[in-house]
Formats: sequence, C-alpha cells, structure tokens
Amino acid sequence: MIFDRLFRRKPSPQPLRGAPPVRREKSYSAQTGYVYQYYYEGCRDADREGRPGQEYVFHVSSDRKSSFSLSVFLPKAVVDGWQQRHGRALNSTEQYAAVKLTLFRSFDERADLGAATAEVEVDAGGIEEHLATLGIAD
Repeated sequence: MIFDRLFRRKPSPQPLRGAPPVRREKSYSAQTGYVYQYYYEGCRDADREGRPGQEYVFHVSSDRKSSFSLSVFLPKAVVDGWQQRHGRALNSTEQYAAVKLTLFRSFDERADLGAATAEVEVDAGGIEEHLATLGIAD
C-alpha cells in the first residue's frame, strides 16, 4: 500500500493554450536590480489545494544563461470576488493584465526568484490594485 502511494503516477498537467504563434522575448528591469527576460508560454486550468483557477506560465531568465518556468496562479475565487464587487465580468485580456502585473511585482520584490520559488499567486488585494492602476473598474 505504501509502495503504491510512493510510485503512483501523478496526473499530467493539461496542455497550455493561448500562446502566441511567435514567441516574443520581452525584458523587465526590476527594482531588485535584475533585468529579466521572459516570454509567455500559455495558460491552463489548474487547482491549488482544492482551489480552482488558471495557471499562466512564463519562461524567465535573469542572467541569460539559465532559465526556468514561472507560474502565476489566478484563483477563480479572486476573479469571482472582483466581478461581484464591481458588478461586471472580467474578460480574458483584463485577467491576463492582472497576472502580468503580478509577475512584474514578483520581479520587483523577490531577489531570490528562481526555479525553486517559481510560483506566484494573484490575491484579492493585488487584483484590485493592478486593475485600478490600469483604469479597469466599474
């Protein structure tokens, strides 16, 4: 029984969708002093400890020598909460904007960002702040 649990295959993640046909590498000069190069790989439905949402995957490098995948998780509850507070639905472009600003914030605030710490989550305060910065509201 223990043997079965140790060697049980984990379900493979869903394939990514929504990636542009041609990847465009972009740069971001973070407040930590690093200049990150990144490109968007796509998104997929995901679940984090029983919380459904969307996982947005970016390919990131801070030194042009090594790179890693960084995921930004957007919980469905955070999107639903924003929509209830503002009385309208967020479209996919607006959701991506909140995700990308969360990615930039992680670049700015986390000097230890790397493969071992490569998941970030959008929270209710973050989505409010990021979308307000962009003028997206009621």
